[in-house]
Amino acid sequence: MDMSKPLWEFHVLNIKTSNAESLCIGKLHHSLGDGMSLMSLLLAISRKTSDPEALPTTAATRKHVDSNDKDWWLVGRFWFMIRIIFTTVIELFKYCLTLCFMRDTKTPLKGKTGDRVQSRKVIHRIISLDDVKLVKNTMEMKVNDILLGMTEAGLSRYLSRKYDEGMVVEKKKILEKIRLRGTVIVNLRETTKIEDLANMMAKGSKSRWGNFVGIVIFPLWIRSEDDPLEYVQRAKSTMDIKKLSMESLICYGLIKFAMKMFGEKVVVETLVKRIFDHTTLAFSNVMGPDEETSFFGHPMSYVAASALGGSQALIIHFVSYVNKIIINLAVDTTVIPDPHLLCDDLVESLDIIKLAALEKGVHKMEV
Repeated sequence: MDMSKPLWEFHVLNIKTSNAESLCIGKLHHSLGDGMSLMSLLLAISRKTSDPEALPTTAATRKHVDSNDKDWWLVGRFWFMIRIIFTTVIELFKYCLTLCFMRDTKTPLKGKTGDRVQSRKVIHRIISLDDVKLVKNTMEMKVNDILLGMTEAGLSRYLSRKYDEGMVVEKKKILEKIRLRGTVIVNLRETTKIEDLANMMAKGSKSRWGNFVGIVIFPLWIRSEDDPLEYVQRAKSTMDIKKLSMESLICYGLIKFAMKMFGEKVVVETLVKRIFDHTTLAFSNVMGPDEETSFFGHPMSYVAASALGGSQALIIHFVSYVNKIIINLAVDTTVIPDPHLLCDDLVESLDIIKLAALEKGVHKMEV
């Protein structure tokens, strides 16, 4: 972006697409804020379609309340703290290995390292949030677990096709040897509910405006699995470990400290850039409005978001809107020339996982 001009651009395209009557495209510099901040800004200038005077809302996050008695509560808390410390040490050790030398396997998804700015193709696909919730309820997981499992299954399908020249047994061995990790963007605010802009910028607000996110290195399960539900189960087990670890918060603090000590340029070029160079893709999930919303009197059909930067050839963003989830891919076409095929694999993987979950639900009812 031209740094001599304001760090945002808006383009209104009065053209009809398959999903909307027209488009409004915003391009904003990341220094303005992270996904939570920008989504709260969008909500602050939008209104409910059903009530033009009311601000849109998002679903509240419910916290689990432990009902154990007091005697076991102390023991449970002590064991919980031990697990946090042990998991955090292991994950930070892996983080240091990645910073130093541990790279992902070279695959058809792995971008080229260097300082060049890639021209990216951005595509999106809309899927049903109800389908994701069906799998979520059947498997007793969270939406984020299902989306990560769907991503693992879709990437496995795509890579399996790329290595389709050899025998089935050889192809499975190739996939099993692949180390493929994603940098997952984690919101570090105390509350996960997207606040409206006025509340976020208010003094003493728990939901801070700006960039308050951590980077977690997430290993992706790339296999040719016969049971599609194995992907979501693996995603959940890995995500449970990441939730237990304080990796994201500690890394955020270290990066902030290094920026003050050595300057922003040194930190970006040595720390953040190496993380992106040594991993394959970036992944994030932002919760949007759970009811129909209008933007300056114009009803919104969907909201898509992505990031354009870094050396990774693939950036995957999920944004929810009412009963939809928008899959948005930002792809370096010199590395991934067929992004629509990759997007199809993600969508088809969800369909296969949903069918398997339905069969499991029917089996439970019969038992």
